[in-house]
Amino acid sequence: MSDSPASADPQQLRAEIEQTRAELGDTVQQLAAKADVRTRAKQALGDATDQVKQKLTDAKDQAAQAATTAKQQLANSDLPAPIRRPLPLAAIGAAAVAAIILLIVVTRRRR
Repeated sequence: MSDSPASADPQQLRAEIEQTRAELGDTVQQLAAKADVRTRAKQALGDATDQVKQKLTDAKDQAAQAATTAKQQLANSDLPAPIRRPLPLAAIGAAAVAAIILLIVVTRRRR
């Protein structure tokens, strides 16, 4: 503000008052958002869900890549044909992915 109230322009004072009101309104909205526990909890849950989905997608991709690599290695190996079948290996890989998913879900629910 100005140094002396007598020399202050009324228009300038009104502008400063409006600016202060706007800043105060923004501050009140920010405080209200922080105090809204339900909304913050929902947002945190959404963030955690997104992280779990991303981790599951990454685990699925890694498992698929590992299964493909193992299938190729088995196909190129000197093992007898019944041992080189990829179906049992795929079942083991699927079981491992399911176990990882179950572990992540149970761990998240206990927190």
